[in-house]
Amino acid sequence: MMIEIRKEEPKDQDAVYHLNLNAFDNGPEATLVDKLRVACKDSLSFVAVEDSAVVGHILFTPVTVDGSGAAGMGLAPMAVLPSHRRKGIGSQLVRIGLERLRQSRCPFVVVLGHPGYYPRFGFEPASKYRLLSQWEGVPDDAFMAVVFDDRALPTSGGIARYRDEFEDAM
Repeated sequence: MMIEIRKEEPKDQDAVYHLNLNAFDNGPEATLVDKLRVACKDSLSFVAVEDSAVVGHILFTPVTVDGSGAAGMGLAPMAVLPSHRRKGIGSQLVRIGLERLRQSRCPFVVVLGHPGYYPRFGFEPASKYRLLSQWEGVPDDAFMAVVFDDRALPTSGGIARYRDEFEDAM
């Protein structure tokens, strides 16, 4: 299996939409990605391609910390076709995305995700940095952060806020 990871291009948009529908059982993620693509010019989006077919996708969009001026990125959503899961495609997408963000001097990335999956990429409970999720009831171990520059984070912490488009998906 030869997988190419590259930045999303306009020609990928329909495939990314259908991938997210399939990966999330017709959940709101496909529409969320489309809304973010239009509303957020500061996003970073990668696709995994096999034989010219999009089989994976990851999106990073800006996140802010209330009252601090601190800004980083949020990882969401990340999807792999069910037929291509457990082959390392999601891991490749996460690693390449994080490396690109690190190189661009992004100070931190947050994710609301599976606590058994994301720590392998350096994610830790965001509470370690006194960062809280904007959504109530999120378990501490499910809201995580990887920090590239802790000087960019407020020492008092705060609430990490995703873009408003996420509200419709939650």
